[in-house]
Formats: sequence, structure tokens, C-alpha cells
Amino acid sequence: MLSCTSLDPSEDRRLRPLRRPDAVLFDLDGTLADTAPDLAYALNETLRHFGHPPLPFQAIRPVVSHGGIALIRLGFGMEPDDPGFEERRAHLLQVYQDNLCRETRLFEGMPEVLDELERRQIRWGIVTNKPSWLTEPLVQALGLAERTPAIVSGDTCPERKPHPMPLLHACRLLAIDPGHCWYLGDAGRDMQAARAAGAVPVGATFGYIYPDDPVEGWDSDRNIDRPAQLIDLIARSAVP
Repeated sequence: MLSCTSLDPSEDRRLRPLRRPDAVLFDLDGTLADTAPDLAYALNETLRHFGHPPLPFQAIRPVVSHGGIALIRLGFGMEPDDPGFEERRAHLLQVYQDNLCRETRLFEGMPEVLDELERRQIRWGIVTNKPSWLTEPLVQALGLAERTPAIVSGDTCPERKPHPMPLLHACRLLAIDPGHCWYLGDAGRDMQAARAAGAVPVGATFGYIYPDDPVEGWDSDRNIDRPAQLIDLIARSAVP
């Protein structure tokens, strides 16, 4: 007797061909740009300021995408309602703002990805939970501000990822149907936001993978381990 087994829904999606995108949206930290060195610097300067030894970079890197609260938790073992937490967080953010682009660069291969998207006339944008007072000068320093009309920060909309609102707003700015858009990110919340918006979630496993947010748990249609693979995926996708 023949028998069949049902595929896990995520595995089933990964077997189906992707529709070629009209636009690609990127998370910022850990996906488009390697911001970890400057955020690690800000945390270690904050630790020194408050009389603590610095942490090794490899201990800080996986936490970077989760923002200042997660970094203070890591460095000081404190929670947001602990006395002194907000003072340390404010100090970290000030140091980071003052050193926003010391070592931050686009990930290796990402400049070529953006050039190729533009060559193929595929629009692109940025959707990040980073606040605009940090996002905007960073994007300007990276030379990207004039290349896309869609830069959506954590305070642009009333909701942040994993809510779909920021992605939907970016799609409106690009005049793109969300179903014809891919979203590349390095966290489960990025995949949730893309799925809820009706976009195609693509995981960036080269990013800052948080220990409590393993790749295996992401609801992604595809994962890539280097930026250039995004162009490979697009080249193999189905033309609508």
C-alpha cells in the first residue's frame, strides 16, 4: 500500500518556486549593514564608564539586532525596571550616536546586491526597528539616503516589527503590492512581519543570530548565508 506523509508547511513553502520580486526590503542591523562593531564599542565604553570590564566582541554580536535594552541586559545583567537601567541605556545610546559609523559598513557583497537590484529595476528599501534619530544619519553616512524613498524606522509608524505596519508602509512608499515584495532580515520577528504583511520572508543567516531566536524557528520561505545569494534567488525565481 502506498502511503504519503505531509510536509511541514514551512518546508512545503521552501519547495515552491518564488515569484520574482518587484521590490526587496531589508532590515538594517545585521542584514544590510554590519553595525555590530560600533554597537559593541558603545556597550564596552558604557561598561567601562560604570566600572565594569569590557565584553568580548563575539559575546556581543548575537545580541546587536535586539537593541539597547538587550545590550544592557547582556552587559549588566539588569532588567528595564531595575534602578540605574535607564541611565546605562541612555549612556550607551549617546556613545553610539557619537560613534555611529566608526567601523560600520555594508556587509561584504551588499553594495553589489544593491547595484544589481537597481540594474534589474527592482526597487528596494529599508525597514528597521532602529529609531529615526539613529537610522537617518547612519543611512546618510552609508551613502544610501538618496537611493531609495523607503526608509522606515522604528518610530515611523505607530507599530514596530513584528507588526506588519512598517512593511506595509514601505510598500506604499515604493508603490508595490506587498505580495510582490521580498523582505530580508536576520530575526524571527522579521519573518513574522513579512508573513503578516503578505510579503515573502527571506532569512539572512549571515546576520546577528540571537541565541533565543534560532534560524530553525524562523518562518522563512528561503534562507541565505551571504548577500550574493539574494541575486541568485532572484535569477532563479519565476517571472510573473
